[in-house]
Amino acid sequence: MPREKRQSKAPRATRLLALDAWIDSTLYEAGFKLAEFWESVTIFFRRFRVYGVKRAVVELFSEGATLGAIGSVVMLALAMPAFEETAGDWSAQDDYAVTFLDRYGNEIGQRGIIQRDSVPVDELPDHVIKAVLATEDRRFFDHFGIDFLGLARALTENVRANSVVQGGSTLTQQLAKNLFLSNERTLERKVKEAFLSIWLEMNLSKTEILQYYLDRSYLGGGTFGISAAADFYFDKPVKDLSLAEAAMIAGLFKAPARYAPHVNLPAARARANEVLTNMVQAGFMSEGQILSARLHPATAVDREGTDTPDYFLDWAFEEVKRVVPRSATHSLVARTTLDPNLQKAAEESLEFHLRQYGKDYDVSEGAIVLMDTEGAVRAVVGGRDYGSSQFNRATKAERQTGSSFKPYVYAVAMENGFEPGSVISDGPISWGSWSPRNYGRSYAGRVTLTHALIKSYNTVPVRLARDHLGIDPIIDLIKSFGIESPINGHKTMVLGTSGMTALDQATGYSVFANGGYADTRFAIVQLMTHSGNLIYDHGRDAPPPRRVLSDDAAASMNQMLILVPEQGTGRRAALPMTRSAGKTGTTQSYRDGWYVGYTGNYVASVWLGNDDFHPTRRMTGGSLPAMVWQRLMSYAHQNVEIKPLPGIESPMRIETDAVETASEDGAGENPETDNLPLALSARTSHFLKGLAKNFEAAPRLRKPTSHETLSAL
Repeated sequence: MPREKRQSKAPRATRLLALDAWIDSTLYEAGFKLAEFWESVTIFFRRFRVYGVKRAVVELFSEGATLGAIGSVVMLALAMPAFEETAGDWSAQDDYAVTFLDRYGNEIGQRGIIQRDSVPVDELPDHVIKAVLATEDRRFFDHFGIDFLGLARALTENVRANSVVQGGSTLTQQLAKNLFLSNERTLERKVKEAFLSIWLEMNLSKTEILQYYLDRSYLGGGTFGISAAADFYFDKPVKDLSLAEAAMIAGLFKAPARYAPHVNLPAARARANEVLTNMVQAGFMSEGQILSARLHPATAVDREGTDTPDYFLDWAFEEVKRVVPRSATHSLVARTTLDPNLQKAAEESLEFHLRQYGKDYDVSEGAIVLMDTEGAVRAVVGGRDYGSSQFNRATKAERQTGSSFKPYVYAVAMENGFEPGSVISDGPISWGSWSPRNYGRSYAGRVTLTHALIKSYNTVPVRLARDHLGIDPIIDLIKSFGIESPINGHKTMVLGTSGMTALDQATGYSVFANGGYADTRFAIVQLMTHSGNLIYDHGRDAPPPRRVLSDDAAASMNQMLILVPEQGTGRRAALPMTRSAGKTGTTQSYRDGWYVGYTGNYVASVWLGNDDFHPTRRMTGGSLPAMVWQRLMSYAHQNVEIKPLPGIESPMRIETDAVETASEDGAGENPETDNLPLALSARTSHFLKGLAKNFEAAPRLRKPTSHETLSAL
């Protein structure tokens, strides 16, 4: 190596060695200084060492602080969904006062106005406040939203009685449920309720909480708030209520439908007597002070025949706020699409079957929507008992649809060149990691689409979506039908894992009944002022029907779906007077049962299940839901002109083993509905209404005999 190169490398090596030495010494000194610092810190903290009992206390405190920090994070995670419910102007009251009429012009209820008849708490009679607090929350002014002492007392009493005899919810918790939550019995709802109760206590005074509770609680008879209840039940202002009357109203907060005095006066009086006892036990009054109220119980105003369609009215009120012009007055009269006879028939069909078979199938709730083929909603049943739960399961509960979703998949197939007779394989299939199987875990081989639909094979719609259609066209078709429930877009959607409401199901199937036209479902026919000025008319202001399915596709769907109640899974839904089309639906673990069907006259969707999502006892859509649908639709088609379905030549029923013929005693083709009142046609109803007006216009005329009236008719 040349001498010059060796000389140039020597200084470079020296510099590297010096750098290495500096790094080593620096690290050593830093470590030494750090050790000295740590030793000084250790020596300093030795002064705080504790021994014996003190050490145990400190250790417990430290562990508590650690667990508290972890618990705070968990509590924050649980609280976030609850506090999201408070977004917006949650305290705003509805500022529309609407009087609702049925399709024939008869008043059926009100919404909105009763929420403004508020009387300040400090102006209410003392015995009214005491009656409510003694029954609902005796320690209301002593707790902070959650009463742990009251909860422990209620738990003890329930264990002692071996049943639920006392509730542990505070008045604040009940208000949180009324303002923000539904009545669904789930753990998530109870967690939200607890956090919202604390939130209310932090943001409102006790007087304000009590005011909201008295003004917003449902008290039966379509009334919300204690002022409206006083007027409805006793025809007097709340300030004039006697002790007996106050006790009767206070007893309604627990179960207004069960204890409503215009429905069951003996039960209402017994409940009022319990309220009086509670007032004595709470120390609010003495036995002598309540003796007169016990001896002279309250008597409510006669409201016989008053039965408001509350679930329909709640939805119709939302529809009013959606369609009313902004410049309109806030005091309105709404003529609705409701048919009171069909509404009662729907309620009766649901209650009849749940009473008869609810325990056998372990099912407790249901929902029904009935509309005509042009979108006019004739009946809405949002649950068995509006007094127990105001949550509208027909318009708000999005439950999985099961196989009742499949017609939407087949409709897309019909639009893409398939026909009812097209052959496809019913065999094992995998879509990624998902391998759906048929209900009976067997396969039929090559089948027609008609056979696959009426037998509700699972693999066929999956194969159609995977190999021929895709997911997006199905979602697009569903939205074009007017269905508003969000569709999850997952591949399992084709078997009904996405939730829908009963209202949306009826809306979707109405397209098939209407020959491929989507007619927006509606509840409001006209909106008028009290002076008679028309401010909204559905026929004038609503958009016209739009075609969303071709004639051929709609006819093909009807030709397939009409066989479901005749040869397929919906035989219990077959009608005795006309052919009908429909589809059953059963979800995983039998949690939900559906039957959605239609004729040329009406479309109806029926859902049965449980609020807490626990499985039924093997209830399928072809069992109890189909039976509920059949009873309702048999009644709905009495004395009406039967219309054919598009693509079906004759509406006359085809005899099958599933449909019973007329009984031997000649009672009729459907003995189950023979005891229901006959439905009046619109023409007959208008005639009778005009006749009544003529009698009112001539009050001094002699009242005609029944023979004369019949002769005139």
